[in-house]
Amino acid sequence: MHISGMSKMPNSHRFLDLSDYGRPVGRAIAMGLRNTIVSPLHVTTLFIVSGLLGIGCILNGSFWGVVFFLVLKSILDAADGELARIKKTPSYTGRYYDSIADIILNLLILLAIGYVTDTGLHWTLLAFFGMQLQGTLYNYYYVILRNRYHGDTTSRVFEKGTPVAMEGESQRNVDVLFGCYRLLYGGFDQIIYYLDSSAPHDGKLPSWLMTAVSIYGLGFQLLMIGIMLVVGWANFIIPFFILSSVFILLFIGIRKTL
Repeated sequence: MHISGMSKMPNSHRFLDLSDYGRPVGRAIAMGLRNTIVSPLHVTTLFIVSGLLGIGCILNGSFWGVVFFLVLKSILDAADGELARIKKTPSYTGRYYDSIADIILNLLILLAIGYVTDTGLHWTLLAFFGMQLQGTLYNYYYVILRNRYHGDTTSRVFEKGTPVAMEGESQRNVDVLFGCYRLLYGGFDQIIYYLDSSAPHDGKLPSWLMTAVSIYGLGFQLLMIGIMLVVGWANFIIPFFILSSVFILLFIGIRKTL
């Protein structure tokens, strides 16, 4: 259920997405690339490079560099989807490539933070689990909204069967990438669905709730990591992602009472 981008929602149902601050610049980048040979997959690869450079800055103690590269990563993460829409070349290949890159980079970022703060591996992995579960809740609600109000439907509420390749992409590539996606994200998707299985059918998802849940969006999570490093709170990053997972139950509880 991993997704990103307010351009995927009709104007009448958009909300303030705190994690999507990179969208305006990402859209401008996409507009500048619309008549070039640069593809959305190229842009996704660039955000992988940016994320890796950010990880290098964590290990070197260059925390302002971390902020720069993680924010750049978020901008490019928005730009690849925007470019696909501008060029009218949406693909499951790009969708799963993006998601797989995100989860691997998230793990490497937290491992780097755990290393420089001398945090135990078990706590680091628990923080990674919490970070991914938070993002899955946000993405779950967001995909439900997009499907309900006829937004972009490249992402599906239930990622079970392998989708049929779109025009211009290889079914084999889709099959392989979807298998990787299911391996990496399937468990998180199942947990969130178990906690709130009624949301796709009758769940109310008002704009104010979506804005609140958007703090779990990847862009906001990466921004928080950068800020906490810069202000000298590196040792609190791992505990932050562990403890903030408690609000998953709060958000779900609020949604169920609406």
